[in-house]
Amino acid sequence: MTENLQGLIRDVPDFPRAGIVFKDITPLLLDASAFARAVSKMAGAWTGVGISKVVAIESRGFLFGGPIAVRLGAGLVPVRKPGKLPSATGRVEYALEYGTDALEMHSDALGTDDQVLIVDDVLATGGTAQAAGDLVKQHGAKVAGFSFLVELAFLDGRRRLGERVEALLRYA
Repeated sequence: MTENLQGLIRDVPDFPRAGIVFKDITPLLLDASAFARAVSKMAGAWTGVGISKVVAIESRGFLFGGPIAVRLGAGLVPVRKPGKLPSATGRVEYALEYGTDALEMHSDALGTDDQVLIVDDVLATGGTAQAAGDLVKQHGAKVAGFSFLVELAFLDGRRRLGERVEALLRYA
């Protein structure tokens, strides 16, 4: 049934800039049945692993992280761009193609006993997901793995992550 889901991912050429083909997940989100199937499959790969927290990466990762956390009986931890969280935070800076960016998470969100699943919509080069993993480890928790709706395998982001990686849809 993943081929039915893949048919709901729209290619948008030259977005956000010329030469990039953006994988738009909006049509999948608009189809309640397809969205539910995607969440179920993404969560199902992690059933029985002992996930205690789901770390969802801003912003489209929130769309999948919340329902996956509910299905796994885990807490949800939002990871955001700087200055968006209201309490004390930990921070990790990471390199982009042109410059740097940073992610933050509440300092009290994770404990040393937490088994963490990191969730986002797309795995591309892996920089943001790797930074989220570094942030989790900085807080003393264990990264059990990563879950993505879409993997752009031709960008080889998986190699940067080190832990188990599950992607529902892969583009070679």
